[in-house]
Amino acid sequence: MTDAVVGAVPAGVGAIVVGNFPLAYGQWFVPHSHPQHQLAWARRGVLGVAVDDAYWVLPRTRALWLPAGVVHRTGATRDAVLCCLYFEPDRCDQDWTEPTPVGVDGLLAHLIAYLSREELPDDARLRAEAVVLDLLRPLPATPIDVPDPADDRVRVVADALLANPADPRSLEAHARAAGVSRRTLTRLFVQDTGMNFDRWRTHVRLRAALPLLAEGQPVSRVAHTVGYATPSAFLAAFRRTVGTSPGRYLHGDASVEASAASAVDE
Repeated sequence: MTDAVVGAVPAGVGAIVVGNFPLAYGQWFVPHSHPQHQLAWARRGVLGVAVDDAYWVLPRTRALWLPAGVVHRTGATRDAVLCCLYFEPDRCDQDWTEPTPVGVDGLLAHLIAYLSREELPDDARLRAEAVVLDLLRPLPATPIDVPDPADDRVRVVADALLANPADPRSLEAHARAAGVSRRTLTRLFVQDTGMNFDRWRTHVRLRAALPLLAEGQPVSRVAHTVGYATPSAFLAAFRRTVGTSPGRYLHGDASVEASAASAVDE
């Protein structure tokens, strides 16, 4: 990401400042960073956060910790409300140095809403902030990387797959469309993205599937939408790539999903 802006946040009474930002369908913030640590959470809807080639999907049961200075983009695949907690580094003991997914249960969701109140007394705010910091627990999850190719011939193929992840054409058919041989495209894909064609396309399909799953669409429908003939083929590809099931990737476990769903909403 280039030409990133720095968004400073005014200091609050304690270590945490909370901001809420409505996002319309398809709206994304430009690449930016903050001098504060940030916890990005979907108060409503589903969010996406991109850091370089890595991409996270955030339903209400999951937030993302972004260390101070990390350049990122945040957006929504459907109408959503982005809730951000900004942590002053010199007043926060959390020392995660990489973007880290965090589980959001009902208690943490309620505390975030509580800290959003402007009329909250200072002493009550400080007590609540201490509990928030205690509740931050990392989730074991791998972001889905989709490296952006620079070579124009690879870009032709990449653009087609990004526009339609279910595109059924073979590598050879894509090579003809790009005006190169199958062997040349095979070499260029690895050279330009660090992945072979099949792996890159799998990552594109899985990334496209996550917002749909986070919205609650059935696995069978999502699998077909992103190009898999059967749900079992999609689930096998997800486990092979990410190391866990879509449900555990998005929600951690059933109790987290249930408790967050009952948390306060706008």
